[in-house]
Amino acid sequence: MVQLTTMGWLQIAVVLAVLLLSAKPLGAHIARVYEGERTWLDPVLRPVERLLYRWAGVRPEQEMDWQTYTTALLAFTLVGMILLYAMLRLQAALPLNPQRFLSIDPVLAFNTAASYVSATEWQNFGGESAMSYLTQMAGFVPKAFVSGAGMAIMVALFRGLARASGRTIGNFWVDLVRGTLYVFLPLAAVFALFLVSQGVVQTLSPYQTATLMESTAYAQPVTDANGKPVLDAQGHRKTTTVKVTEQQIALGPVASDVAIRQFTNGGGFTNANSAHPFENPTPLSNFFETIAMALIPIASCYTFGRMVGNTKQGWALLAAMSLIFVPLLVGAVSAEQAGNPLLTPAGVDQRATAAQPGGNMEGKEVRFGIAASALWTTLTTAASNGSANSNYDSYTPAGGVVPLFLMHTGEVIYGGIGSGLYGMLVYVLVAAFAAGLMIGRSPEYLGKKIEAFEIRMATLVVLIMPAVALTATAVAVLTAAGRARVSNPGPHGFSEIL
Repeated sequence: MVQLTTMGWLQIAVVLAVLLLSAKPLGAHIARVYEGERTWLDPVLRPVERLLYRWAGVRPEQEMDWQTYTTALLAFTLVGMILLYAMLRLQAALPLNPQRFLSIDPVLAFNTAASYVSATEWQNFGGESAMSYLTQMAGFVPKAFVSGAGMAIMVALFRGLARASGRTIGNFWVDLVRGTLYVFLPLAAVFALFLVSQGVVQTLSPYQTATLMESTAYAQPVTDANGKPVLDAQGHRKTTTVKVTEQQIALGPVASDVAIRQFTNGGGFTNANSAHPFENPTPLSNFFETIAMALIPIASCYTFGRMVGNTKQGWALLAAMSLIFVPLLVGAVSAEQAGNPLLTPAGVDQRATAAQPGGNMEGKEVRFGIAASALWTTLTTAASNGSANSNYDSYTPAGGVVPLFLMHTGEVIYGGIGSGLYGMLVYVLVAAFAAGLMIGRSPEYLGKKIEAFEIRMATLVVLIMPAVALTATAVAVLTAAGRARVSNPGPHGFSEIL
């Protein structure tokens, strides 16, 4: 194994220790929230919760069957997507747009709205160069908070597994409100204040312009009125020299944005995401932003054990996830620390010394280094978070295969908010069914028999993601339009599509 620095190993060990030690207290709190028990936040938030139910006309004591629960979830998602799409299309006419950004074109607006309401957080734009403060605050941040919808599906499944009889699985609106108020809001509020203390910006002031201490110049191609390049007499493209003496400094309500996104679905206020010094300025902010990504998914394992009345099952799931995650993490960090073997014959010294970090530092922030960057990359794809503090396109083949593996297993180790655990439970049902058949016993889980219908549904869930992804990838690589959208041709271009 590649020799890592002592500090690198220490960072990894402390992050994992904090996450595992937080599982029981946070998981117990989440269980109390969704079981309607009293929490330490009740004196402040219970009146707000009742007021929200009264305004919305929700009867919290009335539970739903699975059809009604699903209908409420889909209706909520559809309305959210329509509202976000409308905000993006009307951005230029809406307030809190000091940079006077234009409205988003229909295709990108649809892409973005679909991405955020489905918790994908795939961004095909630079936030600081395209999105207004209002869009960031009232469009994207609420979608991060209502990741409680994913938690709601998770706890509804828990109730279905735990209850011996009955046709109801809870009330979607109650689960959504309680998750948002008692879990996400307190975590985000405290974390936002911490980020501000570290130097993450939080302002509604316009962008600032700074004069460069040393001006720079670059050659810019000359184009005609139609945007086509102008050629000289020899057929070469004409260029003009542009001198740069100023730089625009992007600002905004970044701390409140990053705080909730790190706990839920990731993404970033700026195009550079958490590699940007205004989003992630210090090693301490990087440490806690790394922890935030997997805090709730890991705690949800204990929540599962509490809600089904068997905490051993929750610990077993967490142990199984960790047994897969840790070797992948070590592999990713080791591969990046080993560096690029093709550079060694050229005389490039890639050893870690007191004077240099060694390894493959391409695409990584020097203030974080290889261990913290590879740890983030592994954890963010494991937790389906979507944030980044380094450039994945610059990873070695061995280091890059780790996030690909975690994504292609359905991001269930440790998985996204809610989606990771209920996705893992599908694998558990398939495994329990196969194990029961192998030993000649009737397959069951948590005292319930796993029969033909359950295994057909579980198999469908397991197969639908690779079927859709592989079919869409095949269409993309076989069509000119699909290939034309690849930003990095070659093997990485295929990974980009996949």
